[in-house]
Amino acid sequence: MASKNYYEILGVDKNASQDEIKSAYRKLAKKYHPDLNKDNPEAAEKFKEINDAYSVLSDATKKSNYDNYGDPNGSQFFGGNGSSGGFSGGGFNFGGFDDLFNIFGNFGGGGGASSNQTQGEDISIKINISFVESYFGATKEVVYPMVSTCEHCKGTGAKNGTEYTTCSECGGSGYARYTENTMFGRIVQTGPCRTCGGKGKIIKQKCEHCNGSGLDRINKKVSVNIPAGIADGQIIKMRGLGNAGYNGGPNGDLNVYVTVIPHKLLVRDNYDLKLKLYVPFYMLLSGGEIEVPLAKGTTTLKIPPLTQSGTVFKLKGKGFKHLNSSTYGNLDVTIVAESPKSLSKENKDLIEQLKNNLNVNDFVKFKEYSKDLSNIIVKGE
Repeated sequence: MASKNYYEILGVDKNASQDEIKSAYRKLAKKYHPDLNKDNPEAAEKFKEINDAYSVLSDATKKSNYDNYGDPNGSQFFGGNGSSGGFSGGGFNFGGFDDLFNIFGNFGGGGGASSNQTQGEDISIKINISFVESYFGATKEVVYPMVSTCEHCKGTGAKNGTEYTTCSECGGSGYARYTENTMFGRIVQTGPCRTCGGKGKIIKQKCEHCNGSGLDRINKKVSVNIPAGIADGQIIKMRGLGNAGYNGGPNGDLNVYVTVIPHKLLVRDNYDLKLKLYVPFYMLLSGGEIEVPLAKGTTTLKIPPLTQSGTVFKLKGKGFKHLNSSTYGNLDVTIVAESPKSLSKENKDLIEQLKNNLNVNDFVKFKEYSKDLSNIIVKGE
């Protein structure tokens, strides 16, 4: 019967999902990886213990056997405490024929075994880009630390990549057949080779550079293609550019978290752009033209006479590009009237003259407001 609690080793609950088990394993594997703990001899043993636990809990059959019988191979039918898998201590109190059938079903003679190959961990980095780069797209060079296959031994862990021999027990396959005698007879199972740990080779002399791990820490330089229209907080996933896998497993991924530096005037709203544009109050009265900033460059906006402050002009197709599409959002320009900070006596006289010549009934909103205000005062509301 398994003497170790695999759930405690990975620090997860017995009811943990496969995603939770995998996440816990990756964190611990990174923490205790021999290549990252060359001065800690206990780390290698801890790393092996973590891999053993994960190889059981990540395999549905082995996990079921372990949960039900205390042994991932399902070969321990009874124990001294009389609590294993439907059998009780002194006799053969089966939990039922279905339980017995399930026990036999877990002895497949192979096919359910998993190798010791594990995928490398993902790497997450942050990158800052300008507002213009998010609008048009860009290519950025980034450098980040990662665990890579050791170049000195080509990932074999052996000196010069040659100082190893093929495992005689598994013939280099990494798998071996094992026979166990049970109360039901002799059972043959296939699983990772116990001699080479599923690697298929025996190292004669370790690589001095990676201490036999087959892995090395390097600074990786890659080009990140930033698509036009990317938003602040989005993630660019680059497959296979994460940490190298263990024992020949695939690399993890590189996740690039994008931060967009805000624009001084323009504000993004999904794929649209928003702009609050202040103009002299007289331009709203007489009309005119004004240059409007875009993500790059400007365009001319015509303001008709007697335009109200707060009017929104929609410039179609001047917003952000939709990701993986040729469609663009819009630019919404809100016009706000601005009054001068000071007036000369001449200008005050001109404005007074203008005020006297204007008909108050032409100011519709002001007239409605005055009427509503009078009603409130009269009714005491």
